[in-house]
Amino acid sequence: MDMTAKPSARIEPLPPETSPELRDDFDAIAANLGFIPNSVLIMQRKPKLVKALRQMLAAVWEPGGEVDRGFKRLIAHFCSRAAGCRYCMAHTAGGALLFGVEDRKLAALWEYRTSPLYTEAERVALDFALAAGSVPNEVSEDMFAAMRRHWSEGQIVEIVGVIAAFGFLNRWNDTMGTPLEQEPIHVGEKYLAAHGWNAGKHAR
Repeated sequence: MDMTAKPSARIEPLPPETSPELRDDFDAIAANLGFIPNSVLIMQRKPKLVKALRQMLAAVWEPGGEVDRGFKRLIAHFCSRAAGCRYCMAHTAGGALLFGVEDRKLAALWEYRTSPLYTEAERVALDFALAAGSVPNEVSEDMFAAMRRHWSEGQIVEIVGVIAAFGFLNRWNDTMGTPLEQEPIHVGEKYLAAHGWNAGKHAR
């Protein structure tokens, strides 16, 4: 894919060494993702935002949670899909693979309602994420009741925590036109492009 014709970020990412006080934060983020995302390289102009985001995401992705960490990335993917944030869609698809979602399950993501690779509980949660990520919010009482049949209150709180955190990230990255890094571009092209995803304004 030729990235040269794509528009640049509205505010450019800065090198990580610009903010030495964020070194530990960047190291922790890189350990989780495998790289430092451009979203926080833009955000570092306000270091307290980076630190607050890291703390929030540490709670959202907490390893000892009740909801599988790989599946949480799929939840994040679906609410990002509802918001139309291609940057977050690519990031969360890659994160799902990184945290144990099988390649074939990710490949069947767009057929989750019929694929035998997804359980009924997962289908209900992904429908919920699409509705919760929409504006205006489309979660109905029936949808919430369906969630209660498959997920505990603690699990629902974890799931809504993911959705709410990505409400912030979707708006941040679409507004900033955050350029996609090579790693998530490859994931997007492999798993999402056949269904209309493209790097668009988020490519460099």
